[in-house]
Amino acid sequence: MSRLKRVLIVLGSVVAVLIAAVGGGFLRLYSDATASPAGSTESAGGSPSGSGTDRSWSWRRGRGRGRSICRAHTRGTKLPRMTTALITGATAGIGAAFARKLAADGHDVVLVARDVKRLREQATELHDRHGIEAEVLAADLAEEKGIAAVEARLSDPKQPVDLLVNNAGFGNKGRFLEVSMADELKMLTVHCEAVLRLTSAAAESMRARGRGGVVNVASVAAFVPRGTYGASKAWVVQFTQGAARDLAGTGVRLMALCPGFVRTEFHERAGMGTDNIPGWMWLDADKLVDAALSDLARGKTLSIPDPRYKALMGVVKLAPRGLLGGVSSKAGRKYGPK
Repeated sequence: MSRLKRVLIVLGSVVAVLIAAVGGGFLRLYSDATASPAGSTESAGGSPSGSGTDRSWSWRRGRGRGRSICRAHTRGTKLPRMTTALITGATAGIGAAFARKLAADGHDVVLVARDVKRLREQATELHDRHGIEAEVLAADLAEEKGIAAVEARLSDPKQPVDLLVNNAGFGNKGRFLEVSMADELKMLTVHCEAVLRLTSAAAESMRARGRGGVVNVASVAAFVPRGTYGASKAWVVQFTQGAARDLAGTGVRLMALCPGFVRTEFHERAGMGTDNIPGWMWLDADKLVDAALSDLARGKTLSIPDPRYKALMGVVKLAPRGLLGGVSSKAGRKYGPK
């Protein structure tokens, strides 16, 4: 065996171990503690959501902390031109980091998840801390009525959404034929159908206004053979980049975000073992979001927001796919949920 091949095998094994665990659902928090009626909406403090104000597309311009949009409406004060971001899977992990970052920068947010109690708590905190309007939309994106409710909010011309973050997702434990067909189809509904429909609803409205952005959260698992999870994330990447090319010149930007390991509460709640994962593989969610928004502002259609993972993905391109697939499968059983 040549030296180059041995090096590729070692590096490929490291990457495959990483991706296998990602494919097991380590990165994304979708399951909330309780389900709630789809389409239920409200704003922090009970105020009407959205003002219909024409808002410019700028991720870095803010209104200033502590100023309440609700009080400004009451006094008839003319508001600065702002943006509204809608985030799915917003109550934890990467979704919560997006909500914190955008609210801190002075942007209004629409928070989408299934757990009404957690949504209300999050909306209140963001509203009180940053003086922005935080709207709650309870929806289960594994169900038709949940997807339809979010589609309707994205299509509302009186309350335009300028940035969509499709973050909701989850993983299944088990190899092919070990996972029930119902669970496999649910994953495809959340990762593919919901992403397609919500991106389409948002992009259509954004194109009409000549501005807007969509971030579809995928995974580095998209780049190696890793069952339904990896395949669904690969679809997200291909779909997003293809749609971005089709919408070039319209003022609408689309980007697929492919993170690696991110520390969230998902691991503890799902009983997943992470002791064997090297510390250098973990990413900070807030730093990841900063990098992602910077990449979106630069017009990138694919974001792998860390030099370590960019290097690893470079190795993946060189390693034989058969090797990656075999190591990924074995590592998934070793590092998967306990």
